[in-house]
Amino acid sequence: MSAIIEHFQTLTQIPHCSKEADKLLDFLVTFAKERNYTVEVDAVKNIYISKGRPTLCLQAHYDMVCMGKAPQIETYIEEGVMRAKDSSLGADNGMAIAMMMQSMDEGRELEFLLTSDEEIGLIGANEVAFDLKSKYMLNLDSEDEAEVYIGCAGGADISAFKQDDYVEGEGTCYEVAVKGLVGGHSGVDIDKGIPSAIKVLGKYLVENGVTELASIYAGERRNSIPANAVAIVRSEKALENEGDVSVRVLKESSKVLAEGEKIIHLIDTFKHGVHAMNEELGIPDVSINLAIITADEKGGVKIETSARAMGAEALESLTNETVEMFASYGFEVKVEDKYPAWKPDVSAFTNLVSEEMKAVFGKTKMMAIHAGLECGVIAEKYPAMKFASIGPTIRYPHSTREEVDLDSVGRIYEVLLGIINRL
Repeated sequence: MSAIIEHFQTLTQIPHCSKEADKLLDFLVTFAKERNYTVEVDAVKNIYISKGRPTLCLQAHYDMVCMGKAPQIETYIEEGVMRAKDSSLGADNGMAIAMMMQSMDEGRELEFLLTSDEEIGLIGANEVAFDLKSKYMLNLDSEDEAEVYIGCAGGADISAFKQDDYVEGEGTCYEVAVKGLVGGHSGVDIDKGIPSAIKVLGKYLVENGVTELASIYAGERRNSIPANAVAIVRSEKALENEGDVSVRVLKESSKVLAEGEKIIHLIDTFKHGVHAMNEELGIPDVSINLAIITADEKGGVKIETSARAMGAEALESLTNETVEMFASYGFEVKVEDKYPAWKPDVSAFTNLVSEEMKAVFGKTKMMAIHAGLECGVIAEKYPAMKFASIGPTIRYPHSTREEVDLDSVGRIYEVLLGIINRL
């Protein structure tokens, strides 16, 4: 296991935020070639690595969600758990890459598919077109040991824009801020009761009768539950600190958005969070994350959301509902980066993976996840392949609390070796 952790430590020192991962791409290409693997890179910067006559393809993405100080990452270990100081860690999906690197060090005859920009809409996976030889693909992007994932949610990013005007306002000018909430993954953590900074801010403004909005900068990433939100408002009523909301009087006066009251109302009434649970799978079935809201100095207001559902019909319904809601407030709406759900599929391959998982952990269960695994997209491109997804225990991805259980990494690699030997 120590070699895998060393590989991961190396990865943390190479910047690889989404859209800015070229240095890691170059590193991985060189690493593979030095170990006599064949390497191809496509137009969207997916990496294909192979040796011999493989029957198994290992798959992961090589970009990460950069939160806090990332890509400046300083790791530390406490009681077998690795974290980063004031930043996301990048164990999602860097630990998978480290396991792949170890497999290459061992010279194993495998295929490796490393996709680009997964965290901002499965961009690389949508364009994959390599001539894969394997019958089986094992995705390494799951985050709970002893579980074999055989299905995932589909999703769509829905963004809305409107041009507003600035007009004179009344009352005292305030900065109203919600900062440093815990955040989390907008899929797997959406049912964990984690507060959204945007929703906390909106509720405060409505409850205090604030109707004049000068500006707002809220949220971090489309696939992260918002941890921070700051608005400049005007109010004739004195505003005070309350709970997670801090208030500061500003000396200067600001003009306000003509339709600021409507935007505040939208924030407060938006149905952020879980819309329906999947009782059979014990996970959310339908959800949406109110991710980012910004208003620039010219009055342009932009809202970004991330919708998820375990089935195509439910995703279409949620998407249409959200588009209509934004349109009713006068926004122009775009639906972007839509990706399919991966319908749960039990096969001889998933049974084999489960058997190897049970051999190491003493237990196993097949699961689906309320997040976008690349299996759904890639399976549409390679219909003859069989898929499963596993991974070590990673908690709070997409946040500065991200952590990985190091013993879990070693055990999952043991499972991986068992699968390789069986195939």
